[in-house]
This record gives sequence, C-alpha cells and structure tokens, in this order.
Amino acid sequence: MPSPAGMNDIVSRAIRTVLASLEDSKAENIVSIDIQGKSSLGDYMVVASGRSHRHVAAVAEHLLKALKDAGLGNARVEGLSGADWVLIDTGDVIVHIFRPEVREFYNLEKMWQAPDLEEETLH
Repeated sequence: MPSPAGMNDIVSRAIRTVLASLEDSKAENIVSIDIQGKSSLGDYMVVASGRSHRHVAAVAEHLLKALKDAGLGNARVEGLSGADWVLIDTGDVIVHIFRPEVREFYNLEKMWQAPDLEEETLH
C-alpha cells in the first residue's frame, strides 16, 4: 500500500478503502501503482483479478458499496455488465478488475510501471 505521507485525506481514504475492499472480496494479485506526475487521470491505479466473470462483478459491486459507505460514492463504472474488465474511477484512484486472461493480454502494470523515456539512456 502506498504511504499516506504527502497524500491528501481524500486520496488516502480512497486508496485505503479500495485496497481493503479488494482484499475483503478475495480479489487476487492486487497491484497499486503511483501515477502521480505520470497522468492527469488520477493519483493511483490499482489492478486486481477476479477468478471468473461472476467474481469480477462481485468484487466490483463490493468495492462500489465500500466507496459509497466511505463517502466516496461518485465513482464512474464501465464494463460491469460484461465483467471481463471492470473499470471504477473515483477521480483519485482508478481501479481495473480483470479476469486473469484479460489482465494478461492488456498487461497494464507493465505499461504504467515502465521507466519514463526521459530517464532512459538512449544510444
């Protein structure tokens, strides 16, 4: 889990709520990525897997309830009906919940954790 140092209270509460909900609903391979300064989309991206369509949908619904209960209920949701890849955007934290094979195909973690081009040495 990212350190709450330097985060505002809403971002800190959002990331804690997201991670606790995902763990509580037995999401698998939960990865949190700090995207501050890399994207204007949000501060953190969280990627997790569900074992099946039903599990992905249940994890997403559990998270939406947890966000609402924490006073963070204005999240935007996409993909819940298909449940291959559900995206939940709290504004500060973007959550991707995948079926394992869909997650492997898109490999978002690799894309967002890749070193910045400016930091690479080009020859």
